Amino acid sequence: MSRTESLAAYLRAQGRRRLDRVEAADDGHNARCALALLDAAAYAESLPEDDPLIEMLEKAGCFGPLGFDEFAPGEEGARFIRDWSGSEPHELLLALPAVTASA
Repeated sequence: MSRTESLAAYLRAQGRRRLDRVEAADDGHNARCALALLDAAAYAESLPEDDPLIEMLEKAGCFGPLGFDEFAPGEEGARFIRDWSGSEPHELLLALPAVTASA
Protein backbone atom coordinates (compact mmCIF):
# COMPACT_ATOMS: atom_id res chain seq x y z
CA MET A 1 0.00 0.00 0.00
CA SER A 2 1.40 3.40 -0.94
CA ARG A 3 1.68 6.27 1.55
CA THR A 4 -1.18 8.15 -0.09
CA GLU A 5 -3.37 5.04 -0.04
CA SER A 6 -2.50 4.44 3.61
CA LEU A 7 -3.28 8.05 4.54
CA ALA A 8 -6.55 7.97 2.61
CA ALA A 9 -7.57 4.68 4.23
CA TYR A 10 -6.90 6.10 7.70
CA LEU A 11 -8.87 9.27 7.01
CA ARG A 12 -11.72 7.30 5.44
CA ALA A 13 -11.90 4.99 8.48
CA GLN A 14 -12.05 7.99 10.81
CA GLY A 15 -14.77 9.57 8.69
CA ARG A 16 -16.84 6.38 8.79
CA ARG A 17 -16.32 6.20 12.54
CA ARG A 18 -17.77 9.70 12.84
CA LEU A 19 -20.75 8.71 10.69
CA ASP A 20 -21.46 5.87 13.09
CA ARG A 21 -21.53 8.13 16.16
CA VAL A 22 -24.96 9.02 17.42
CA GLU A 23 -25.22 11.86 19.89
CA ALA A 24 -28.57 13.44 20.66
CA ALA A 25 -27.50 17.08 20.74
CA ASP A 26 -24.44 17.32 18.53
CA ASP A 27 -26.07 19.84 16.16
CA GLY A 28 -24.62 18.03 13.15
CA HIS A 29 -21.01 18.13 14.41
CA ASN A 30 -20.39 14.43 13.73
CA ALA A 31 -21.79 14.75 10.23
CA ARG A 32 -19.60 17.79 9.48
CA CYS A 33 -16.53 15.99 10.81
CA ALA A 34 -17.36 12.88 8.78
CA LEU A 35 -17.80 14.85 5.57
CA ALA A 36 -14.58 16.79 6.13
CA LEU A 37 -12.64 13.57 6.77
CA LEU A 38 -14.11 11.77 3.78
CA ASP A 39 -13.27 14.79 1.63
CA ALA A 40 -9.72 14.79 3.02
CA ALA A 41 -9.44 11.06 2.23
CA ALA A 42 -10.43 11.64 -1.39
CA TYR A 43 -7.97 14.53 -1.61
CA ALA A 44 -5.13 12.50 -0.07
CA GLU A 45 -5.77 9.63 -2.45
CA SER A 46 -5.36 11.98 -5.41
CA LEU A 47 -1.93 13.19 -4.32
CA PRO A 48 1.22 11.83 -5.93
CA GLU A 49 3.66 10.00 -3.67
CA ASP A 50 6.18 12.82 -3.97
CA ASP A 51 3.74 15.60 -3.08
CA PRO A 52 5.22 18.05 -0.55
CA LEU A 53 2.34 17.37 1.87
CA ILE A 54 3.13 13.65 1.87
CA GLU A 55 6.83 14.41 2.30
CA MET A 56 6.03 16.66 5.29
CA LEU A 57 4.01 13.89 6.92
CA GLU A 58 6.85 11.44 6.30
CA LYS A 59 9.40 13.78 7.91
CA ALA A 60 7.04 14.17 10.88
CA GLY A 61 7.19 10.38 11.38
CA CYS A 62 3.61 9.65 10.35
CA PHE A 63 4.76 6.74 8.17
CA GLY A 64 7.13 5.20 10.70
CA PRO A 65 10.83 5.85 11.26
CA LEU A 66 11.82 4.83 7.72
CA GLY A 67 8.78 6.32 5.99
CA PHE A 68 7.40 3.02 4.69
CA ASP A 69 4.91 1.98 7.38
CA GLU A 70 1.16 2.53 7.36
CA PHE A 71 -0.02 6.00 8.28
CA ALA A 72 -0.04 6.45 12.05
CA PRO A 73 -0.23 10.04 13.31
CA GLY A 74 0.34 9.30 16.99
CA GLU A 75 -2.04 10.06 19.81
CA GLU A 76 -2.16 13.85 19.36
CA GLY A 77 -2.44 13.57 15.59
CA ALA A 78 -5.23 10.99 15.90
CA ARG A 79 -7.14 13.27 18.27
CA PHE A 80 -6.67 16.22 15.89
CA ILE A 81 -7.94 14.15 12.95
CA ARG A 82 -10.93 12.78 14.87
CA ASP A 83 -12.09 16.31 15.65
CA TRP A 84 -11.36 17.81 12.22
CA SER A 85 -14.30 19.68 10.77
CA GLY A 86 -12.38 22.16 8.63
CA SER A 87 -13.30 22.92 5.09
CA GLU A 88 -10.07 22.43 3.12
CA PRO A 89 -8.39 19.01 3.09
CA HIS A 90 -4.92 20.45 2.50
CA GLU A 91 -5.26 22.46 5.72
CA LEU A 92 -5.62 19.23 7.68
CA LEU A 93 -2.53 17.75 6.06
CA LEU A 94 -0.55 20.99 6.54
CA ALA A 95 -1.41 21.14 10.25
CA LEU A 96 -0.64 17.51 11.08
CA PRO A 97 3.18 17.72 11.19
CA ALA A 98 3.06 20.50 13.80
CA VAL A 99 0.48 18.60 15.85
CA THR A 100 2.52 15.38 15.82
CA ALA A 101 5.75 17.25 16.59
CA SER A 102 4.23 18.94 19.64
CA ALA A 103 3.39 15.57 21.21
